Amino acid sequence: MRRPWYDHYDEGVPREVEYPEVPLYELMRRTAQANPEKQALDFLGRRMSYGRLWEETRRFARALQDLGVKPGERVSIMLPNSPQFIIAFYGALLAGAVAVNTNPLYTPRELSHQLRDSGAETLVILDLLWPRYQEVSGEVPVKRVITSGIQDYLPFPKNWLFPLKAKKEGTWVNLPRHDKRYDWKELLRTTANPTPVEVRADDLALLQYTGGTTGVSKGAMLSHRNLISNVYQIDAWEPKQVWRRGVMLSVIPFFHVYGMSVSMNYSIMRGMKMVLLPRFSIGEVVSAIEKHHVTHFPGVPTMYVAFNNFRGIEKRNIRSIKVCLSGAAPLPVEVANRFEELTGARLVEGYGLTEAAPVTHCNPLYGERKVGSIGPPFPSVDAYAADAEGNPLPPGEVGELVIKGPNVMLGYWKRPEETAQTLQDGWLFTGDVARMDEEGYFYIVDRKKDMIIAGGYNIYPREVEEVLYQHPAVKEAAVVGVPDAYRGETVKAFLVLKEGFAGKVGEAEMRDFTKERLAAYKVPKLWEFREELPKTAVGKILRRTLRKEEEEKRQREG
Repeated sequence: MRRPWYDHYDEGVPREVEYPEVPLYELMRRTAQANPEKQALDFLGRRMSYGRLWEETRRFARALQDLGVKPGERVSIMLPNSPQFIIAFYGALLAGAVAVNTNPLYTPRELSHQLRDSGAETLVILDLLWPRYQEVSGEVPVKRVITSGIQDYLPFPKNWLFPLKAKKEGTWVNLPRHDKRYDWKELLRTTANPTPVEVRADDLALLQYTGGTTGVSKGAMLSHRNLISNVYQIDAWEPKQVWRRGVMLSVIPFFHVYGMSVSMNYSIMRGMKMVLLPRFSIGEVVSAIEKHHVTHFPGVPTMYVAFNNFRGIEKRNIRSIKVCLSGAAPLPVEVANRFEELTGARLVEGYGLTEAAPVTHCNPLYGERKVGSIGPPFPSVDAYAADAEGNPLPPGEVGELVIKGPNVMLGYWKRPEETAQTLQDGWLFTGDVARMDEEGYFYIVDRKKDMIIAGGYNIYPREVEEVLYQHPAVKEAAVVGVPDAYRGETVKAFLVLKEGFAGKVGEAEMRDFTKERLAAYKVPKLWEFREELPKTAVGKILRRTLRKEEEEKRQREG
């Protein structure tokens, strides 16, 4: 197979990555053993060393075993970015269990589906979310629920002020006595000596559920090898290791595969300090960057949009940032350029998906970053654009992106037919439409299901959105196809304007702007201005939700 991308790797990046054949929790054990006193995290002012983090992880693993959790059982973790998430995730793996990352924003219906589908008998949940579990408790297989609160790891006096604030705001939950409920702090009083469990690199480590943006949410089965190889691929991409003693801003949710691998697992492997933020607030992000001299800020485009438009950002002390990887959604060129201008950092667009643990492509950190490209494949990753029969297409031609590597999942949990459709001879058919240029850089044209067919023309939303982001008034943009009696589908644009532009920029100006930059059939025929757009927990704009809203609107109108 021809791999032109090798010629464009940064100096020092290997073609193949070497990684240890060990369980993922070995990353934490090795770092804690080598640097027990090194600061592992800062959580709203509470500091914890790697030695302490590993000890509490071992205590949690022992607690699970004492509760009867057996190797291979699924442990659902429904927590925001916090010390508890890291301890529960690594503790579950150390006990030989399988982690199930669970979004704290899930509705009862979504929570019920995931608990039933995964068969999780243990749920680790934020205390404020207890009512959500209670609503579905009679229909899920959960035998034990471990509750913990944000206040459990806050420093004094925040730890006792937090409950007072929550009660005042009406968000506090008085936890009842319950035969299935166990208190986190009580459990961690056990000894830090879990019973050793044989765990191999190819054993299942995680059920990472897809976001459901393209259909029913299903669990991607990720092994210890999948997860640990991706960490070492990420590390290999940074060959100079200038920021080896860096500080990671961990605001991307750990329950999302991107945040888990890039922000949590990579930080632990490198022994970096993690600044944990349980939710994204641009003011808190900017303050954390200043206070902790953050060097790494992995995020999604909407985060960088908020950063660029934060009032007074030009005067803030933000130039400690050195490297940022943008993922989960296309990164508009204008957004990247403005961010780099403000910080002096390098912001590169990468690409990944749940089924690949997740990162597979990235623009070079030092070499050429091509506009609109997701970059070359990572070390040990092969990729090509496939035709309808799955055969490789020559450079420049558009087809389905197909990937192979040690980070590609084992398959979908309890879905053999979908696994067979998606995995063929070790190759992962991503469902994304892409092309490769002569130098091995890949470009995501769009998702198959997002493509708009209007009057026989194929229109890719990303191309239209890139143009919309070039307008100085546009803060966020999303383009979808809506039913049209004549064209089959027509293009509709949803826009959020920057502060000060509301009422000043309208449909006529935006239409003229796009007409100058796009073929007539690509210009949106319908426009809607909003204060915000629907997003996933990591900030990815949900085109699917916008399409559904349009369908419901048309049904109501008859």
